[in-house]
Amino acid sequence: MNLLLKYLALCFFINNPADLIPPKSFMWKNVIFYLISGMIVEGLISDPADGTLEVILRTIMAFSTVGGILIVQKKWHYYNQLYTAIFVCENLIMTLATATEGLYHLMIMEHIERAEEISIGLGIFLVLWYIAIISYIFRQLLEFRMSNSVIMAFSYFVLTYGVPMFFMDI
Repeated sequence: MNLLLKYLALCFFINNPADLIPPKSFMWKNVIFYLISGMIVEGLISDPADGTLEVILRTIMAFSTVGGILIVQKKWHYYNQLYTAIFVCENLIMTLATATEGLYHLMIMEHIERAEEISIGLGIFLVLWYIAIISYIFRQLLEFRMSNSVIMAFSYFVLTYGVPMFFMDI
């Protein structure tokens, strides 16, 4: 639990992922949680089968992108720390996205006039927070300048979400 709290602190721009050494079981539990929560969120948004495939593609892209970045930076030894840091924070965002979907459905049931705008606003906030978190992790772990970490975080987001989404549209 203590390690999880240290990783969750990354989501609030506290701690350095280079100082956190995750055991294998912790790393794989995060991947499993990522897959399950992603499938729930995508299943609420679209067809569950398509959502499942998209989440699997996102996972493959996440592992590949993290690996590619670390190979280019010649910092492969940070692989477990980087993907665990990203996945823990992404799991928090996914959990909040699930809650946002639930809130949206509740607001629809209660006939709240601006339910869609509120839901979209929360979604935009979560995406911006996600990019900020990934940027922070890149800056801390890989020692990027702020501008480079933001560009890399945005690129990571496009690769892990945009490519699978594009593939699903084909």
